Amino acid sequence: MKASDNRQRLLEVALDRFASRGYDATGVQDLVDAAGVTKPTLYHYFGSKLGLLQALIQHHGERFLADLRMAAAYEGDLPLTLQRIVRTYLSFARRQPEFYRLHMMLYFLPPHHEAREATAAFFEEQQTLLEGMFVAAVPGHGNLKGKHQRLASSLLGQINSYAVLLIDGALADSEALPHEVAKQFSYGIYA
Repeated sequence: MKASDNRQRLLEVALDRFASRGYDATGVQDLVDAAGVTKPTLYHYFGSKLGLLQALIQHHGERFLADLRMAAAYEGDLPLTLQRIVRTYLSFARRQPEFYRLHMMLYFLPPHHEAREATAAFFEEQQTLLEGMFVAAVPGHGNLKGKHQRLASSLLGQINSYAVLLIDGALADSEALPHEVAKQFSYGIYA
């Protein structure tokens, strides 16, 4: 096995184990055994289990954040922007269900948990992008003024709920789903 294969295999095993068992319940020995490598190999590539988690977030999160930046770019049409954002999240959940599940677990860890702190930038960027979209929409939607943090958090909570239902097969997937989710959210913000 090539060295780059060892690194990739560790990332794959970590995603599977962290998403199915949780970060804390997964030990380094379990990871290396499942990947067919030694502890020094894991430490060589990632420094620690926490470094492996950070690499996993970076590996899977970079493309998502790039897509979200484009989706959240407000160009004067709030319903369309909301639909793009919802579509971006739901598409991500469809493409990367294990990672989406992991990202949800990490989000709900206590704020000072090492894994939450180590991945905080990933969540902060999502919140910042969503808040920025609402701030940019204020000139056309004055009722949004000063509510950007709450609106971004509410939107993200709603999207994550739908994404988990979709991943779990408890919600029928459709082309219209992003529109329906954005519309449902919008009824609350225009009042």
